[in-house]
This record gives sequence, C-alpha cells and structure tokens, in this order.
Amino acid sequence: MITIIDYGVGNLFSLSSSLNYLGLENKVSRDPEDLKKADHIILPGVGAYGDAIAKLRGSGMAEPLLEEARAGKPIMGICLGMQLLFDKSYEYGKHRGLGLIPGVMADLREDIPANLKVPHMGWNSLHLTEKGKKHPLFKYSKEGDYVYFVHSFYGKDCEESLLATSEYGIPVTASAANGNVMGCQFHPEKSGEVGLRILKAFAEI
Repeated sequence: MITIIDYGVGNLFSLSSSLNYLGLENKVSRDPEDLKKADHIILPGVGAYGDAIAKLRGSGMAEPLLEEARAGKPIMGICLGMQLLFDKSYEYGKHRGLGLIPGVMADLREDIPANLKVPHMGWNSLHLTEKGKKHPLFKYSKEGDYVYFVHSFYGKDCEESLLATSEYGIPVTASAANGNVMGCQFHPEKSGEVGLRILKAFAEI
C-alpha cells in the first residue's frame, strides 16, 4: 500500500490515477495511522513553502512522517513535497523544513541567467549523477529522459544527496535522496511513460 499524504496542498488526483494505472494499491489519507500501515509514503505538494509546511505540521502528519522515515520506510516527496524534505527554504522568508535531506531551497532567480524565465516550467531532460545511476528510483530510467517541471526554488548545498540534475542555465537539482528518503523536483505523474517508470521503481523499493 502506498499512502499519499493529504494535507490540503497537492495534486492528489493525478498522482493517485497514475498509481492506479500501474496497478499499485494506494490511498489518499489525512490519518497518521495510515502512515504506519503503509509500505511506501508519498508527500506531494504545490504552492508556497511557508504555507505548505505550516499545513503539514498543522495536519498532525509531520511527526508521524518523521517517525516512519526514521524507521526506514521508503518516502518520496514530489515537487514542493521534495522541498519540504530539505533542511530549510528561503522562499519569502526563512522556513524550517523536515530535515530529512541535507540542503536548502534557494531562489532560482538569484542563480540562473537573467534571460531565463521563472518559474522553470515545462519539459526538461534528466542528467543522472553516479549515485543516481545506481539508485533504485531510476532503475527504469536512462540519461536524457524528459520530465515535467514547475518550480521557482531549487535544492542547493545538497551535492552528496544528488541523484539527478536538469540544465536551466545552471545544473538544477531534479532529484535527491538520503537513505530511504528521496524526492523529485519534477512531477512524475505529469511526465508520461518516464514518470510512470519512476513511480513503478519507487513502489518496488
């Protein structure tokens, strides 16, 4: 069973539909008990960091999620969900994250060439790091696979956790992992067959 955390932020329907398409049992839930019963957990998210982390903590799901992470359960964050797994974010202030993946969330506008638009939106190719090539999340993926992004902030100071980058004026963090906790800045559920293969690989971890 894959439990998708519902804390009022995230595109839950398309994610659940993608898992259903793959024949993977899944449940969208606000119940902490479902995190304990789950084999895998997905933390989705769209919108602003400060609002999302407050809603996650206010939902009562943050601490149970941390407990399951410490217990070694496979956990994946998607888009803003991945960002929440990091130590902190500088999106409209400074916000403390869950601290499950070392690193911070920085503003793309401060680091990419001025002629590039923010948010970074649309299809872009994945460049797998040496760690990423060996990671089970990408066992069905290949160098140059295209995935769909929508984001204005990106993972920084996370070199040891990097699984994949995408070029947008600079190498932008596309995926990172720390042990059993992993994240995708892009949307697998919006990335066609490539994304479905990543979700399938996650379910097999």
